[in-house]
Amino acid sequence: MKELEITALFALDYTLAKTFLARFCYPWEALGEIGEFLTALGAALPEGYEQKAEGIWVHRTAKIHPSAQIAAPCIIDEGAELRPGAFLRGNVLVGKHTIIGNSCEVKNAILFDDVQVPHFNYVGDSILGHLSHMGAGAVTSNVKGDRQPVSIHTPAGDLATGRKKVGAFLGDGAEIGCNSVLNPGTVIGQGARVYPLSCVRGTVPAGCIYKNEDTIVPIQK
Repeated sequence: MKELEITALFALDYTLAKTFLARFCYPWEALGEIGEFLTALGAALPEGYEQKAEGIWVHRTAKIHPSAQIAAPCIIDEGAELRPGAFLRGNVLVGKHTIIGNSCEVKNAILFDDVQVPHFNYVGDSILGHLSHMGAGAVTSNVKGDRQPVSIHTPAGDLATGRKKVGAFLGDGAEIGCNSVLNPGTVIGQGARVYPLSCVRGTVPAGCIYKNEDTIVPIQK
């Protein structure tokens, strides 16, 4: 399913994880190795990054509010911003000029450059592509109610991930409306949009608008 592959969702030049992600076909395959990757990358970062604590590296131009909490391993890239109450629970890569806003929580996730999760968002076991944006209150759900392994639901059939914790994968430029819930294993294609107050399960093709479960239509240009 080519539309679900990493190369179909993300332009890898917009992340420090380029070489790491290029090793995998599908994005959920990378989730179990994010922590190990960050620890190795942090030790090899060039001048301009400061090791603030064991396993935590922050670029000198990043803005970190004093009330933000950061757990290792974590890398925060150039020009990124962590606003009041931001909580990074570990295994997190924050891309260049990416914003993690007030009271937002992120764990085991890769956020590409220029991502915005600015208001009351939760992002867990997920990958957010370049220029993707989550509206206020939009969250990823990363565990099924029955605690069973997550499958990716597609019109052509299900793809088993083999993981009990899988959040969402937002292609470059994806827009998620306010107070939406992205259920475990949701994949949003490049440039796709999700209406506010949506509950999304499965996949939304690139260049489409998700209005509801039965109405997913191409964006009119």
